[in-house]
Formats: sequence, structure tokens, C-alpha cells
Amino acid sequence: MLNQKTIFTAFVLSGLMLSGPVAAQTSNPDVQDFGVWGNITATGNWGFVNKDNPTLQKWKWWLEGQGRFGDNASHFSQALLRPGLGYQLTPTTSIWAGYAFAPTELPYVRVPFDEQRVWQQVLYRDKFSVGNVQWRSRLEERMAPQLGNDVGMRYRQLLKLSVPLSFAPGFSWVIQDEVFVLLNTGDWIPRRGLDNNRFFTGVAYAITKEITGEVGYMNHYIWRKGDNLMDHVLSVNILANF
Repeated sequence: MLNQKTIFTAFVLSGLMLSGPVAAQTSNPDVQDFGVWGNITATGNWGFVNKDNPTLQKWKWWLEGQGRFGDNASHFSQALLRPGLGYQLTPTTSIWAGYAFAPTELPYVRVPFDEQRVWQQVLYRDKFSVGNVQWRSRLEERMAPQLGNDVGMRYRQLLKLSVPLSFAPGFSWVIQDEVFVLLNTGDWIPRRGLDNNRFFTGVAYAITKEITGEVGYMNHYIWRKGDNLMDHVLSVNILANF
């Protein structure tokens, strides 16, 4: 008999499998591109400061760096540096806040600019009968002084499922989707609504107990005023959790 965890995992998996392709089919892209993205994200707690203080075990740190190459991977198109602080509310749920700096160029934007962000998120992780599920809701306050003074509000929802491969110890199949929604308009934000959709599928390998590597394909769709962009991305990720 199916339990609640199995039903929930199947529901998440179905949503992930449908969301990316459906998003891509709802709008015909005017521009397509190939890119290569690299990501290193490390998280951990502050217990190393004082191992005898249980409160420090609940306080957490986040450090993320990314490099993205666009225009058929011919030049550096975007960088991202994202530090943050968090607190572990329960064994499965944590809350976070931080800052991000993202200088961005063609083809992801028409006019190059340096974006700064303040972000907050809720992160849920748990193990189910099928695999590991991650659910992340993030709110961003985006600033681009080169383009205008208004602050853009953007909501991001990510769902991720990692299924261990019984025939290949240490390996997992990964499928995830993240949708971005613009919440307001401004002097450099022309509209509300869908902004990005990132659908990823690939293979993960547990390099050590704390470090996992992922490589796979990402379909990155950007809704824009005028021509939309579909970006076919080779995505390489290093994820560390200390």
C-alpha cells in the first residue's frame, strides 16, 4: 500500500517532468543559444567556532560562485557571487537571507549591467522512498543602478529530486525545475509575470560524504520583451554540505 511519502514523491516527480517541457512549448523562442555554466555551492554550520555550543550548530552559512558562458559558449556572459546566512528550524527546514552580485552581458540581457540582489529563502530537504527531495522558495529584491532606481521583486520556486541508482553505487539521477516570476514593474522592469524557467536533468556522483558533483543538460527559457531566448546549457555543479 502506498504511503504519504511515496505519493508525495510521485507528485513532485510528475510536476518536474512536465513543468520544463510545458514551459518551453508555451512560447516559440525567436533566439536559441548554447551555453556552459559552472557552479560551486558550499553550505555548513558555525559549529566549528565552538563545538560545545549547540546553538551554533543551527546557525548556517552559504557561499556560492557561478560562471556562465553564452553565445555558443564563446565568451563569459554572467558571473554570480552569493553569500548568505541561515538558521536550521527543524531537521528538514531552514531559513536564509543574503546578498548576491551578478554582472550580466549578452545574450542574457540586451544591455550589459551589474545587478545586486538581496534574497531570502525557505529550504526544505528530506529523504523519501524514491530519493531525496529538495524544495526551495526564494524572494529577491533586485537593483541595477546603471538602468534605473526602482527595485525589482522576483519570486523563484525550485523543486529537485535525486534518485539513487542501485546499479551504480554513488551515482544518482537528478531532475529539477525552477520557475522565476516577476512581481512588479519599474523603470528597468517592463512587465510582470514569467521571467525564466530552468529545467535540469543529469547525473550526480557522491565524491565524498560532504561533496557531490553534478553534470547534465539544462533547458533555460527566458521570456523577454520582443524575442524570447531558449538556452541549451551544459551544466556542471559542485555541491558541498559541511
